[in-house]
Formats: sequence, C-alpha cells, structure tokens
Amino acid sequence: FEKLCSISLSHINVYACLVCGKYFQGCCRGGRDTGDIQSVGVLLGNTRGTTRLLGCGWEGHQGARYVLKPTFTAQQITNLDKQAKLSRAYDGTTYLPGIVGLNNIKANDYANAVLQALSNVPPLRNYFLEEENYKSIQRPPGDIMFLLVQRFGELMRKLWNPRNFKAHVSPHEMLQAVVLCSKKNFQITKQGDGVDFLSWFLNALHSALGGTKKKKKSEW
Repeated sequence: FEKLCSISLSHINVYACLVCGKYFQGCCRGGRDTGDIQSVGVLLGNTRGTTRLLGCGWEGHQGARYVLKPTFTAQQITNLDKQAKLSRAYDGTTYLPGIVGLNNIKANDYANAVLQALSNVPPLRNYFLEEENYKSIQRPPGDIMFLLVQRFGELMRKLWNPRNFKAHVSPHEMLQAVVLCSKKNFQITKQGDGVDFLSWFLNALHSALGGTKKKKKSEW
C-alpha cells in the first residue's frame, strides 16, 4: 500500500504498475530505471499522475490519473447529496461513492469506522474534497501535524471518487500519518478505542488548520 519501490525501497520518483500492482522507481525524465521493471507493461506515476507504456515511450493520462488524484469542482460537491447514484468501478463492481469499504490492514477497523463516519459529515466532507481550501495554509517548518490534513483530504477524495478502480480504498497512508502524529498512541497493528480516536483526530485536525483551544476558529 505504501508508495515505496519494491526493489530499492525508495519513495522518490515511484511508479505503480497497473498490471501487477507493485511500485517501481524510475521510468521518467531524469529518473533511473530499475532493471527488474523491463517486464512491466504500464506504469502510473505517483507524483505527476502520468502513465507510461514501457518499450515505446508512450505517455498519457487517461482515467488512471483521475484515480490517482481525484478532483472535485464546487458544483460537483454541491450536487453530491442531490444526485446520489451508483458508480461502476473499473473491475466491474458497483458502489455508491462515499459508501466505500476501507481495507482492514491488521487491527485498524476502529479507525476505519471513524474515518468512514466522518466522510459522510457534509460540512467536513465538502471542506476536504476541495484541496484549495487548505492547500495554502502556512505551517511552521518541521510541523508534521499538517500531514493529517493532507492525508485526510486525499482519503476523502478517494472515498467519494465516482471512477475508482475497485469498490474499496486503502487507508494505509492516512493511518501512517495517524501513527506518526499521535506518537503511536493509535496504531495499525493494535486495537484502539474509536471514541478516543475520534476525539484526538478532530482536535488534531483543528490544531493543524490553525485552530486553538480558545474561541478562535480554525480554517475549517
């Protein structure tokens, strides 16, 4: 689930193979190619969102780019609750955007339940679906808490993506940020209390968005 090269374990310039599902480093301008990727067919870039077909230099965007980084306009967000309809994933399964399963990696079901519930709170959902709402917020150098904001926004957009590859989403990167920012008080491999997690998570988001314990409000 983590975007690390399966050979070098690097997170720099990593592509995902759309055939085998593994991550590999290289295969783009200025990058170095890992020898084992010569048998890989189509690679999806995790930073620029481009797709490349090895052997002929073909590069395109297609629907894969949208799956990697879904985006929503203000009008689309407004219509979410007005025009709810089933979508068909690329693997043929049908699902309702926003009502999507999250992978249970080991013992993270308590966090999954909270994240899924929060994804259906309209004011919170609408704010995080539009990255421009928080993209320009300035935080002190070395502040890791804003990672929660970024990862939650990414997860929210994937949960509501009407063009997913499959009818479920991996929360791995979101949960890694939780483990880091909570100083391992909430983990992927150990059960936690959902109420405690909800309380910590909302307060952490509030703080990361510039909020304080006083009556002054955060960006959200």
